[in-house]
Amino acid sequence: MLSANVTLERPGLPRVALARASLLQAIDDLGSISAAAQRVGLSYKAAWDAVQGLNNLFDAPLISAVAGGKAGGATQLTPQGRAALAAFRRVQGALDAALAQLDGGPPSETLWSLGMKTSARNALRGRISALKPGAVNTEVTLRIADGLEIVAIVTGQSAEDLGLAVGGSAVALIESGFVILAQGDGLVTSARNQIPGVVQAREDGAVNTEVRLDIGGGKTLVATVTLESANSLGLAEGERVTALVKAPHVILAVE
Repeated sequence: MLSANVTLERPGLPRVALARASLLQAIDDLGSISAAAQRVGLSYKAAWDAVQGLNNLFDAPLISAVAGGKAGGATQLTPQGRAALAAFRRVQGALDAALAQLDGGPPSETLWSLGMKTSARNALRGRISALKPGAVNTEVTLRIADGLEIVAIVTGQSAEDLGLAVGGSAVALIESGFVILAQGDGLVTSARNQIPGVVQAREDGAVNTEVRLDIGGGKTLVATVTLESANSLGLAEGERVTALVKAPHVILAVE
């Protein structure tokens, strides 16, 4: 299940995470910073710092506190503190509802995909279906869609650092210039990935042409070829071609 926390901030002041709502609730229940800290698993100092952070964030204090050390002091939420706590709960409830609508994939993948930025023209999310470790490199097979897999070769150290495992999620990043287009099926080539597709769109420039392929499963792949090559291949909309991508040219990214 997807989960997320809201972070509140104002310029020049520390950020306060919505998780501090738990501390507010504990203070309201127990009337003591030290007891509240114990309940939420914070040190007394961390709880006191959090109280100050919350009070600094808002125009009026949320907590009326008298420092009493670890033995505790008189502490209570102000009316604005109770209103803020109620607002926190409403925001978290609305966020949880929104996440539930997006939760079509494994935890946090959807929001990460929405926010991910990369210079690679192609970013294809998939699930690792096979790993073949070698002496130096590891071959990783990424299932992008039904009947569509992309193979990448990364160093064994990179595979370990990324925590790659069968069943795990990853994103294949492919520069459009690394995608070679060819006509015909069953080509004999050193390229590990041979991806059949249909030309969906073509945009010509003075020297190069950007070609977008429909590769099935709702996925597309963009290639950049010279204008001369595009013309000689007759890359018109609806034309069937094969995209060739060498496995070492596929970069893998994980959350």
